[in-house]
Amino acid sequence: MPNVPDVPLDGLYGDLILEHFRGPRNRAVLPDADLEAEEFNPFCGDRIILQLKLDDTGRVVQVGVQSEGCSIIQATASLMSEAMRGKKLEELEDLAGLFRETMRGNTEDENPSADLGPLQSLTVVRRFPVRIKCALLPWVALEEGIKNYRSSQTRDQ
Repeated sequence: MPNVPDVPLDGLYGDLILEHFRGPRNRAVLPDADLEAEEFNPFCGDRIILQLKLDDTGRVVQVGVQSEGCSIIQATASLMSEAMRGKKLEELEDLAGLFRETMRGNTEDENPSADLGPLQSLTVVRRFPVRIKCALLPWVALEEGIKNYRSSQTRDQ
């Protein structure tokens, strides 16, 4: 029998995670998005489409997230979408890096999740290593989207 953590499953689905799973935020499709990315995990069926509308200063003014799959990817996408508004792409990259390192347990800070705000509720996923990929997929979409956006901006100049 595999070594299963001694954590009740309801510990994975905290109140905030369930709230965002049941009532995801920012689900509208943005037809005029400046940045768009899609990621899919063929092993579990998780999928996310991320769209961002930026203002003239490069700050996120609108977010559109369509996700399907498990409750973790849907809650992560919803929480992430709320954390994005008003931030510049560089700030989003920093947040994505912090989230990734926190999920991997690689942060040196005593309380690294303090900088994550409501996203810190997702750190419970670390107790279930097989689910970490579910929580990271929206961030992969964000990072790929930023990379592609910057690449297209360079070509357009």
